[in-house]
Amino acid sequence: MPAPHKIAGRAVTAASALLVALCPLALAVPAAYAAPSPATSPSGSPATSPSASPSVTPPAGMSTVGGARLGEPGTQVDLAGGAPVLPKDLTARSWIVADAESGEVLAAHNAHWRLAPASTLKMLFADTLLPRWPKTEKHTVAPSDLADVGAGSSLVGIKEEETYTVHDLWLGVFLRSGNDAVHVLSAMNHGVENTVREMNAHAEELQALDTFVVTPDGYDAPEQVSSAYDLTLIARSGLQKKDFREYASTVRADFPGETKKDKKGKAKRGSFEIQNTNRLLAGDRDVQVYPGIAGVKNGNTTNAGATFTGVAERDGRVLLVTVMNPEKDEHNEVYKESARLLDWGFEALGKARPVGELVPPRSVTASAGPSSGASAPAGKGVGTQAAAGAPAPGGGGGAGTAAAVAAGSLVVLAGGAFLVNRRWPLPDLVRRRSRP
Repeated sequence: MPAPHKIAGRAVTAASALLVALCPLALAVPAAYAAPSPATSPSGSPATSPSASPSVTPPAGMSTVGGARLGEPGTQVDLAGGAPVLPKDLTARSWIVADAESGEVLAAHNAHWRLAPASTLKMLFADTLLPRWPKTEKHTVAPSDLADVGAGSSLVGIKEEETYTVHDLWLGVFLRSGNDAVHVLSAMNHGVENTVREMNAHAEELQALDTFVVTPDGYDAPEQVSSAYDLTLIARSGLQKKDFREYASTVRADFPGETKKDKKGKAKRGSFEIQNTNRLLAGDRDVQVYPGIAGVKNGNTTNAGATFTGVAERDGRVLLVTVMNPEKDEHNEVYKESARLLDWGFEALGKARPVGELVPPRSVTASAGPSSGASAPAGKGVGTQAAAGAPAPGGGGGAGTAAAVAAGSLVVLAGGAFLVNRRWPLPDLVRRRSRP
């Protein structure tokens, strides 16, 4: 099989902070979790720890991070003159549409309802651990690395005693939502318990206070919750990182196989192709590739139902959308509702008044004032086929170059940098051939 490659195409620009993979599928009716009760965070400061009691309705009062209206149950939208009405066929328990660059929340529905997140939680895993190792670093998998992978987990196909690069492992996380890849990386990070502790601390730093991590891969666990607001906040942070953007937009890539001996007794290791399970990125029989899609993370478990966070660009504007647990039992419903919300959001930009905002990390909020400078260097390209979405409607045709990074504010955090109100180039988006 030929080595994976990137498709050259129309480069686009995107907002400073922007973007998803499959947990085990299940047919049982999803159960939501009630709001957490006060506890102590991994960092030792006050935080929240969720209750395991299931609930089918949102709490009367929820978190007001990002604005008071986001803490109210039901749909929150403020349509000014000429603003389009929201799609009428939305069934998700919770959703949010936000401008990735300004952070303005254009509309939301139960934005802070704490629900099981499924594999969208892997965005927090990646945002926490991606900077730890160079992508060329190698790791030989020990049996203990895979000992705690949950039954029925989504797997990329990692084998014991085989050696993988960090690059291979992240491809497994982003494309196939491989819980086996998550556990190997967790083992490299001094174990699952330590990784969970660091993820909870990072969520607190991001002000994703609805989030409580129990498993690093999003596998169903009592008390493990997040919210549409938090997942969008986490995606916005992750997309600050070049590697995160490129992995998240990768459609397909080669993955190392198992070493076997040929007829002559010579050891040989092949590879196999893996494809991203996000249907707005890769397409499906009943879902087209979304125009301008540039990165996503999806998930599906018994408790979570289907969950999705995605980012798309149109006419130089970038939107983030998160949809959690559509009640309509239709194939790929989470992607269909996400696409309708993105369509609405692009049409509503400049017309709908914001109902809240995506807050910056605590370190940014606490800073006395921004300092200018360049971000920490990100890794090189991932060397895989990048997002093959069609150009966004209204965008320029043909090949082009990404706009230069605009002047912006920089606040340095521990282990990295966070850029506020500053454009970052998304991976190239190119015209995709029509599906048969």
